[in-house]
Amino acid sequence: MSRVAIIGVGQTALKPFSPEVSYKELMFEAAVKAYEDAGVDPRKDVQSFIGVSEDFWEGTSIFDEYLPDQLGGALRPVCTIGNEGLAGIATAAMQIMTGQIGVAAVESHSKFSEVDRPLKVMQMAFDPILNRPLDFNPHLVAGLEMARFLEVSGLPRNDCAKVVAKNRRNALNNPYAAYPARVAADTVLRSEETFSPLRELEMSAAADGATVVVLASEERARKLTDDPVWIDGMGWANDTPTLESRDWARARYAEWSMRQASKMAGYSAKKADLYEIDDTYAYKEIQHAGALGICRPADYAKFIRSGERPINPSGGSLGCGHTLDATGLFRLGEAVEQLRGLSGRRQVRGAKRALVQSWRGVPTTAGAVLLLSNNDAAPAGGGKPKDAPGFGPGSVRVARRETPDTRPGRPGKEAIA
Repeated sequence: MSRVAIIGVGQTALKPFSPEVSYKELMFEAAVKAYEDAGVDPRKDVQSFIGVSEDFWEGTSIFDEYLPDQLGGALRPVCTIGNEGLAGIATAAMQIMTGQIGVAAVESHSKFSEVDRPLKVMQMAFDPILNRPLDFNPHLVAGLEMARFLEVSGLPRNDCAKVVAKNRRNALNNPYAAYPARVAADTVLRSEETFSPLRELEMSAAADGATVVVLASEERARKLTDDPVWIDGMGWANDTPTLESRDWARARYAEWSMRQASKMAGYSAKKADLYEIDDTYAYKEIQHAGALGICRPADYAKFIRSGERPINPSGGSLGCGHTLDATGLFRLGEAVEQLRGLSGRRQVRGAKRALVQSWRGVPTTAGAVLLLSNNDAAPAGGGKPKDAPGFGPGSVRVARRETPDTRPGRPGKEAIA
């Protein structure tokens, strides 16, 4: 079974609004960058094209019909994954592992600024009999989960505000970020309480953008690039879709995904040098860190202060912007850039391994994990690692991306100095 490598990444700058371009132009820009980075011709070398999109967000039925032209996939195998971006990566990797294809491309994008009624779209994921008729704001689910998580974990309330301060500060070093700012934790706690105890600045703001990732078999990767990033392990999982039967304190989908990825890779989260994990809401970064086995929720602040293995050096969704189902791919691109030593001022020195984790957002319980390494990483053993992941809340070539000429404008009250 062939190892799978990431050999190219292309991304657009994230922006709160992008009226100057269509979603097809965003996709095309990202695709051109990815193919140039990988050194491939999509019409000759890429044997499978995978789009990660949701018809409800696109406003178009059977959206894969609208993928081929701007990706170079006309009259070639094309499919759509109705999930989060890392699920598309897993699909492409499995196709390559069959030995039937050598190179695949995965694309996802967000044009959230053009979605007419986003809350109504989110409500479509609720149970149509028990929940949807209540017509409540889906973000309420995050407020309820945050309240339960804080109660069970004993996490200090201020730690969630510190996540916002850290990630938006990190985004100042990321030219692709839409919401960089210097925000103090007490400013976060003074922002409007939206869905108690969740506050406005603890919710990531949406952004427009696109990402394309090119994957290849080991044989093709070694011919095409000198610096592949290897997928050592991958896992994905769904917890119960119903609000009535889920565990409101734990991110079990992240625990299960991490166990799969860790078993495949032969090492745990603690072996990674950096983490790009979901922070759709500030408390989710801490909850996910516990579920992945990075650190216990009660030890989060101490772990961050140590600075040894940074969480979301890119700025996360709080600093860069949330790109719907493309969020996981954007974080993957950031991790690939780190492992190739091309992250500039946000570079993690000596990074050899990275963990990338995604969550599809409320009200879903769908998530995925990737464990990555570069050529400098020592070989990892197979089988289940001794330090199996999962701290529940109760246990107390790189993407040679062209840098944009200007940083996206800061959107009004979100850009707090």
